[in-house]
Amino acid sequence: MSEVKISAETRSEFGKGAARRIRRDSKVPGVLYGRGSDPIHLTLPGHELQLALRTSNVLISLDIDGKSNELAIPKSVQRDPIKGFLEHVDLQLVKRGEQVNVEIYVHTEGELAPGAFLLEHVLNALPVVAEATHIPESVTVSIAGLTAGDSILAKDITLPKGTTLDVEEDTVVLQVLAAQAEEAAGEGEGDEAAEA
Repeated sequence: MSEVKISAETRSEFGKGAARRIRRDSKVPGVLYGRGSDPIHLTLPGHELQLALRTSNVLISLDIDGKSNELAIPKSVQRDPIKGFLEHVDLQLVKRGEQVNVEIYVHTEGELAPGAFLLEHVLNALPVVAEATHIPESVTVSIAGLTAGDSILAKDITLPKGTTLDVEEDTVVLQVLAAQAEEAAGEGEGDEAAEA
């Protein structure tokens, strides 16, 4: 798990106008909350934050106004739907050794059994509980040789040490389906009708 240091400033202006002014300065408005304390409204450097958020569940070491140093993880990130730039970020305070609820991506490796099969990702991300400074980025699952009707449950996934499931063990994460051939059959019937 990577830890990224970012300098942030507290902000006292709120609303759409203030947020637009912050974004015009290539910065991002955000809120830091957690551990029973009042939320802290922040202004964060846009480019540095964008780079940090490329890593899922990144641990951010915040230097707030040069006075306090806090650890946080991203909880909600809002982006412009067209241009993709950051509009707002919610950060959750964490401390070393604390257990946090996060989602980690599920990657697959290997090939399904020969045939017309489709792999359905029922869950793209697996809810887990992990120590705040040791959150895994992802888990990899082998799908080699799986065929229609096969599925991988949450309990079948090997998690890194210190990480536990935050869903029922019998939750389906991946399943293999038989490809549908109805469209091809329907097209053939139309051809026959055209010939008659």
